[in-house]
Amino acid sequence: MPRYNAPFEIHVHGDVPLRSDVTFAQIQEALKPLWKYAGAKSLADGATSTYEEEPGIRFEQKEHMLQMCWTVPGDEDFRQELDEMCMALNELAEQGAAIEVTFYDTDYDEEEGDPEEESRDDFIMLFVGPNPAAIMQVQRDLLVEDVVNLMERHFDGAELGGVVAEIDKLFGDRFDALVNSLEIGKRPRGSGPGGPGAGGHGGGRRPRHLH
Repeated sequence: MPRYNAPFEIHVHGDVPLRSDVTFAQIQEALKPLWKYAGAKSLADGATSTYEEEPGIRFEQKEHMLQMCWTVPGDEDFRQELDEMCMALNELAEQGAAIEVTFYDTDYDEEEGDPEEESRDDFIMLFVGPNPAAIMQVQRDLLVEDVVNLMERHFDGAELGGVVAEIDKLFGDRFDALVNSLEIGKRPRGSGPGGPGAGGHGGGRRPRHLH
């Protein structure tokens, strides 16, 4: 059922590459925590975002890509739905992917509010993938891009190879610690400064994603 006077507007944003054999029925089941939370009876009914300018939840069958740019009113209990969604998407994902989730405080007014008052905004990054190695690869790529973007304010990109190598070493050590107990595929690989992945996020209130 719709949540009136919800303390947050929650925005879910990310693209998840899916296996070629994944069906719409499997996607609907995996995303059931989201559309049920929105008070819908099916994914088709619940895929529309609160905001018309956002594309909502879409499955691009040709590219086998799940695309999410979707907002729903809610509360802190939405975090449990995210955990269930990620566990289900792990079973369908072809590659590792990052999903951004932003909680916007509906009672906070940045322009007219008390300057001493702080918003309850929160931002979390979730990762899904077919195995821990795929998830670790995405985490590695995001960290490299964040660090390179920050350090390029002071250094030329060509000077940062050593920094990237140290990040790769950290993830390699983490992988080696896991491989003793799990069969998780290939070691995360380096792709140099500016590898694939979403960019970093600065301070201040996060703007909404508009398309």
